[in-house]
Amino acid sequence: MPKHSRRYNDIVKGLERGGPITVAEALAKVKETAKAKFDEAVDLSIKLGIDPRQSTQNVRGTVVLPHGTGRTVKLAVVADGADADAAREAGADEVGGEDLVKKIEEGWADFDVLCATPSMMRVLGRLGRKLGPRMPNAKAGTVGPDIAKIVAELKAGKIQYRSDARGGVIHCSIGKTSFTVEQLTENFAALMGAVLRAKPEGVKGQYLRRMHLSATMGPSFQVDQADAAALAS
Repeated sequence: MPKHSRRYNDIVKGLERGGPITVAEALAKVKETAKAKFDEAVDLSIKLGIDPRQSTQNVRGTVVLPHGTGRTVKLAVVADGADADAAREAGADEVGGEDLVKKIEEGWADFDVLCATPSMMRVLGRLGRKLGPRMPNAKAGTVGPDIAKIVAELKAGKIQYRSDARGGVIHCSIGKTSFTVEQLTENFAALMGAVLRAKPEGVKGQYLRRMHLSATMGPSFQVDQADAAALAS
């Protein structure tokens, strides 16, 4: 059983955590128990009733959170010509063609998300092993012909969600504890709606098994699935 810090134990002392509660109640408790000296992220974990061993049951996609994540995303874009100019105008932090690919190849990694136009993927291909999951791809919404739109959406709060290969669990941040409950609820509803729409056809039985909300350094609270699904509808 993992050991918790004295600060964590002080937070949960006397805290009543019974069965599932509404999303609004859970978010209020998350904010109430966020005691760190920094603006903690509000994290959502969703246990899905999928078989992660089946490739057809992997759940993955992107969604724009109405209020963003509260985090400034550093974007690097591999593009050339007019596409490079469009990416810069849309707010990309670093833009380049083969020169940027070479820079990354030599070890530069000062970015959160890497995007590219389809025509530049042939150049980026040699970095597949080096980049791993940071490699741009269409499913993650980081490759496309309209690079300005991709950059603008990522800057506005577009995130990727993905079920893990071990337990079929999605982990995502839906904002910061400085957000209002209303803002966090709207972000929650946007993500939950996307996850429900992404339900694989082969899933049998209950799709949403369990879900919890927590702050980065705080305790988690189980969310009522019916309330969560109602918000997303």
